[in-house]
Amino acid sequence: MASTSLLRLLPLLLFLLPRPFREYYLSGSHQPKDVGVGELHPIVVVPGVSCSDLEARLTETYRPSVPRCGAMKGKGWFGIWENSSDLLAHDYVQCFEEQMSLVYDPAINDYRNLPGVETRVPNFGVARGFHEKNPFHPEWCLTRLIEALERIGYRDGDTLLGAPYDIRHAPPIPGQPSEVYSRYFARFRRLVEDASKRKQHKKVIIFGHSFGGNVALEFVRNAPMAWRQKYIKHLILAAPTLSAGFVDPVKNLASGPYNLLYVPTATALSLRPMWRSFETNIANFPSPAVFGDTPIVITKQRNYSSHDMEDFLAAIGFSDGIEPFRRRTLPKMHYFEAPMVPMTCINGVGNRTPQQLVYWESDFDELPEIVYGDGDGDINLVSMLAFDKEMGQQPRQKGQFKSIKLDKAQHGAIVSDEWALKRVIQEILEANRISS
Repeated sequence: MASTSLLRLLPLLLFLLPRPFREYYLSGSHQPKDVGVGELHPIVVVPGVSCSDLEARLTETYRPSVPRCGAMKGKGWFGIWENSSDLLAHDYVQCFEEQMSLVYDPAINDYRNLPGVETRVPNFGVARGFHEKNPFHPEWCLTRLIEALERIGYRDGDTLLGAPYDIRHAPPIPGQPSEVYSRYFARFRRLVEDASKRKQHKKVIIFGHSFGGNVALEFVRNAPMAWRQKYIKHLILAAPTLSAGFVDPVKNLASGPYNLLYVPTATALSLRPMWRSFETNIANFPSPAVFGDTPIVITKQRNYSSHDMEDFLAAIGFSDGIEPFRRRTLPKMHYFEAPMVPMTCINGVGNRTPQQLVYWESDFDELPEIVYGDGDGDINLVSMLAFDKEMGQQPRQKGQFKSIKLDKAQHGAIVSDEWALKRVIQEILEANRISS
């Protein structure tokens, strides 16, 4: 009798739980009865900015700043951004910063390696071919998402694939030059085509997290329309960094990539010159169309809004960034074209998120005081809403766009916290069920 009464009370008890936990327990099995293992569509996952590995090869034209940085010259490929602890063990941090650096070439409006440094991304196509370099946070690079996908029947290298990328470069919009991404997108298309053919020409789900969401979106938007319609089942973006931008990259550019790139013994300031050489550093600056005239950086002398970012680059001593910002970043800020494939965007909200940066004495070597607003801890809510609005207004995207906001889901944890991950997996399964 007591057990019967308890069972009757169970729905009420579940209802009283916080919504994330309620959704978790009510969802039941990870795999709904109407989706079998044989029916799963292949999925390609694209990780965040700190995840992909990078290999380098030094040729005879490389001129190291110190002799030890030339130790690998002529010895073939080696993992330059793979196991961060090796950098310390081999006294290679200074060499790493030098050999990872890029040079902007205004003649071609594109970025290239230092002379004598060749690079490539290993393990393309393998979902477990990338990993977080910070040993204290291994879950940041889709580890738990991949494990959850394997539990519902996905298999690495078969139906579950990975598309790591060169983290230093930002994906171009159509018509914008990028030698690195021209090769990457071609490789990505072959990966999708091969996965589809192996599974009786099933369409493929593309999943991107954080900066990987930006990469995934631009991959689809750069692909021919007929190709998208033939091969793309669904585009799922979790906490993507998009063209509307957000405030945090401004802090990283000014004071160094604090808590973004893990390199033992290196400080944000010591990594700053290398970080400033990447196109990634300016790829997600706040868009004037979204952030308007509201001050983003506040100093005693003057304030800087999203309209003043070129002046801000000069103020922090990075005038070299003005031309690539003007020629490569600004066009992206005004590009809101829909991918014109079924798309779901999942964001966290309700978290303290940097909204304004106070460098009162204009000391950009120090971390600023931060004024917080709403968002996922990194990406501002206003950016998410701007993207939702644009996608909702695009005639060829209407009826193919779904926006999900998860209260208290944080930027990195949206693919690792159990309750948030559960919601992400539900959307992947839903994409599998929808006929197209």
